[in-house]
Amino acid sequence: MTPKTPRLGRRTLIAAGATLAAPGPLAWPPPAAAQAPQGAVIDITRARTDPIPIAVPDLAGATPEAQRIGRDIARVILANLRNSGLFRPVDRAAFIQSPEAAAQTPRFQDWRVIGAQALTTGRAELAGDRLRVEFRLWDVLPEQQLQGTAFTAPAANWRRIAHLISDVIYERLLGEKGYFDTRVVYVAESGPRDRRTRRLAIMDQDGENHRFLTDGSFSVLTPRFHPNAQQIAFMSYFQNQPRVSLFHLDTGRQEVLGNFAGMTLSPRFSPDGRAVVLSATRGGDANIFVVDLATRRERQLTSGGGLDVSPCFSPDGSQIVFNSDRGGDQQLYVMGADGSNVRRISFGRGRYATPVWSPRGDLIAFTRIAGGQFAIGVMRPDGSGERILSEGWGMEGPTFAPNGRVLMYFRETPARDARGSGYSSRLASIDIAGFNERQIVTPTDASDPAWSPLLS
Repeated sequence: MTPKTPRLGRRTLIAAGATLAAPGPLAWPPPAAAQAPQGAVIDITRARTDPIPIAVPDLAGATPEAQRIGRDIARVILANLRNSGLFRPVDRAAFIQSPEAAAQTPRFQDWRVIGAQALTTGRAELAGDRLRVEFRLWDVLPEQQLQGTAFTAPAANWRRIAHLISDVIYERLLGEKGYFDTRVVYVAESGPRDRRTRRLAIMDQDGENHRFLTDGSFSVLTPRFHPNAQQIAFMSYFQNQPRVSLFHLDTGRQEVLGNFAGMTLSPRFSPDGRAVVLSATRGGDANIFVVDLATRRERQLTSGGGLDVSPCFSPDGSQIVFNSDRGGDQQLYVMGADGSNVRRISFGRGRYATPVWSPRGDLIAFTRIAGGQFAIGVMRPDGSGERILSEGWGMEGPTFAPNGRVLMYFRETPARDARGSGYSSRLASIDIAGFNERQIVTPTDASDPAWSPLLS
């Protein structure tokens, strides 16, 4: 059993920002004139060719230990912004002003001359095991402060503060919520392809704070986060019984969901967290059910011949997308949350699977299999505007970041010899505009990722 892990709430970290004093004025919230950055804000659809040049010096500190934490926080912020593909960090070797001096008063001409449009400054202070971080974000060209606040937390949570600061920068300069203060649950795979060990694993979105949740004594598939990010629904093969189970992150407790006669699979929580939608097999068919988490009552939504699987609610809970072979081939369908008004939305070449609704409600991501090739793509909820973002030998299982800007999925590589020793499965991410595709490093092979909401 996994021990209970203490949580540090987002509000706990942010609450002090409006009341703690800092050298000079902390604009919280920023003045109205600062709401639209003049020199740094960009249209994110142009980010492939026009990322924001940003300077991120180390946070200043009065002691060697505070300075070390300040360096570590700046390193995480830099990595987050760089990995998003929407920012271009300025080379630190070009910095003229020191972090300590910049934390007091930025000398904007020193940052303009090296090409920075945005600048972060700050200070880390330690008092026993407590950490206080002051942070400011500047628009360099008009010499204007865009954000200023302070965070307090146990010193061990310095990485969480770095992610929160990264989200602040992202939102202030791009105009939409960030996704850095999040986690990813996935299936950790090891062993030969025909005898894989599959365990639940969880990590921060940047791959840090990794841990295994199950011991590999039974296989798992398709983990999905609860809206509170503290429960995971997944398909479990415990005692060789294929069942949807729930995992409670705060206690490590596991429980089977429902009492279905056949196999249950592909679970997802409702947006309000009160129910789970899943598929259940009876005879040769698979239909979609909703299970109320409080009463454990089941309600069947689809019926008839065929396999209806991989259901996913729309963000407002009014609709469900799923894939089905009811028309003779595997395609995507949308219906009302009560099972009414079923309509097909995919009409491209090939088969469609693993649909997931964007948190913004504007897109549905999917896996497409056509001509022996796999692809990850997106379309509008009515099926229009289909775009393929990436293609390859084997890729599937898209999941959206909570701001709907980035997709994560898993990509397989084929065997290079008869024993299959070259086979691997790795996580990857890509922007919904189709750029900045990159691999996510994990300790083992990986599949079936699911992105958490912003941590609370």
